[in-house]
Amino acid sequence: MSKYVAAAYFDLDGTLLDASSEKTLTAELAKKRPWRIPFGVIMWSLGSIGNLLRGRSIYDATRNRGHFSLSSWETLESISQNITKSKLLYKVSDEAKQCLEWHRTQGHRLILVTATIGPMADAIGKELGMDKIYACGPENRTGILSGSERGWLVPRRKGKVPVVLNDAEINGHDLSKCYGYGNTMADSWFMGITGNPVAINPERKLRKHSIKHGWEIRYWKI
Repeated sequence: MSKYVAAAYFDLDGTLLDASSEKTLTAELAKKRPWRIPFGVIMWSLGSIGNLLRGRSIYDATRNRGHFSLSSWETLESISQNITKSKLLYKVSDEAKQCLEWHRTQGHRLILVTATIGPMADAIGKELGMDKIYACGPENRTGILSGSERGWLVPRRKGKVPVVLNDAEINGHDLSKCYGYGNTMADSWFMGITGNPVAINPERKLRKHSIKHGWEIRYWKI
């Protein structure tokens, strides 16, 4: 049984981070390897078309990893660590840091549940002192990326729900005492299974949803 009484589950981009970590990673990768710009666009486009033909929603289809094709996990980890320290930590608001500290004082586990690619989420999560990080990627991150997410853990939209449910069960948490933080309707699925959903910088749909269901709304901006 976990020593923690409850957990706080956080989305990353737009929630804890007032920026897009994966776009920052993609831009830095392209800067170091300019040939990746046209190649990445082609692979991302092919991945999107293929996903649409398989019946996936536009939201899921366009969130493929074609732009990372032919990159190595080692390269992504190295760049992620560098840009986290040089750029992204400055995009974490004081309010976000204070929220994390408050949860620590309450004896809560801090959990990152994000669709951001694993090396990027790990680099930021470790700097923020998260107790557990669930992000996109395979269990064994070695070799070269193909652009496919087959065999990966993908905590995206409804895919975050089983991740949170499993984490709570393993650690003996009562979800009614847990917190869920997100910034889009895609996050509302996992936020809604916690007893304390909090909308951060919510987009229009999530703001309306939050008001309708009495969810707390906060604004964390740099």
